[in-house]
Amino acid sequence: MHHRNASHRSYLHTPRHRFCRTLLPLAALYLSTALTAQAQPNPNLMKYTCGPANRMFATISPTSRFTGSTAGFDLVASPSINGKACTSDKPFFFSVPVPEGDYRITVVLGGPQASVTTVRAEGRRLMLEKVATQPNKSITKSFDTNVRYPEIQGQPSGNSVTQVKLKPRELGILNWDHKLTLEFNGDHPSVRSIDIEPIGIKTDEPVLYLAGDSTVVDQYYEPWAAWGQMLPRFFLPGIVIANHAESGETTESFVSEHRLAKIMTTMKPGDYLFIQFAHNDMKPGAVSLDDYRKLLIDYIAQTRAKGATPVLVTSMNRRTFDDAGKITNSFGPYPDAMREVAAQQKVTLIDLNAMSKTLFEAMGNEGTLKAFMHYPADSFPGQTAAIDDDTHFNSYGAYELARCIVHGIGVANLPLTKFLDPQIPDFNPAHPDPQPDFHLPFTPILHPGDPTKVGQT
Repeated sequence: MHHRNASHRSYLHTPRHRFCRTLLPLAALYLSTALTAQAQPNPNLMKYTCGPANRMFATISPTSRFTGSTAGFDLVASPSINGKACTSDKPFFFSVPVPEGDYRITVVLGGPQASVTTVRAEGRRLMLEKVATQPNKSITKSFDTNVRYPEIQGQPSGNSVTQVKLKPRELGILNWDHKLTLEFNGDHPSVRSIDIEPIGIKTDEPVLYLAGDSTVVDQYYEPWAAWGQMLPRFFLPGIVIANHAESGETTESFVSEHRLAKIMTTMKPGDYLFIQFAHNDMKPGAVSLDDYRKLLIDYIAQTRAKGATPVLVTSMNRRTFDDAGKITNSFGPYPDAMREVAAQQKVTLIDLNAMSKTLFEAMGNEGTLKAFMHYPADSFPGQTAAIDDDTHFNSYGAYELARCIVHGIGVANLPLTKFLDPQIPDFNPAHPDPQPDFHLPFTPILHPGDPTKVGQT
């Protein structure tokens, strides 16, 4: 028999039952909210702590893993929680789904043991370099970064272009996805809390956009690197660097793939656009010298129409030494053409071509092997052949070129010099940093195949 007795039926109508019937759903709702609040993205409140949750910070634990709607650890194994710090003897990543835009990130670094933590954002952008903390001590650091989507919004009326034409190698990587990813790397990397704040809520910071090729791009795979991804390390909070460079680009393809249009739909007065092209433009059948000049002038005009400041950057030299140990020009008339356009248009010029000649000659023929992509076979997993590349750079070479760019900013006395980190001394290309003293921890993102097959053109 399944009939309920009279006493049970009468209980259903008692005040106590009505109270319980109301309380239980509310308790379930509260529990659900409390659990999801641990890692739910809120564009106005994205604060995470490795300690107990509180009114302002959601707690994260080794089981907090990123999903399309939930913040958490990502890509590799989670760190452990020790002494209210997320800490590990290996690199780890933390990702948050966020809208496209600019963000101020504040991290409290440090853990129970001594640590040296390097922080990168998105596709290996260097944000904080080797921050040392003593056992059970902490230090607070802030930096600004950019998250971009391939979708294009805000096009002029009648323009039907809605997306950047991404190359196959750009699909599925951190540079163009719908999340913000932070990498914590180094000697026992440790972080206590992460605070992510949309910059637009409190101020309109200037954005420094980069347009260029594989020598500027945020190189995704180790051991490749370019100066654009090293540049953020030299700036304080207050300016955002948005690197739109991509491998294989020319002044012409950067337009036809809608990369320049993407920049222009987000550019505002007070921003900057650094423009470096020539490596691919100068190749046979690519971009004629006349078209190169015209396209540079058009970039300048579009930037100025937005109330922003264009800056031309001559391309760094390739590793082409003559018998006397001097770098030879492998670009033909293209660097001079850019210099002429800069003079005619009254645009600031950062002559990286000239500075790199000084830099590479100071390093010498043998020394530059440590700055360019030269590695014997089997230096990296899956690498079956030697890499002998006299165009592209490893982290050391990219870092030194970024220092040249920073030096050029200072020489030009651009207003954005006020955002440069004053603790970093000026750089003389004739006196490069000693390569044996240079070290950045490897990002655990290796090409799934042979790293010699990473496309660069």
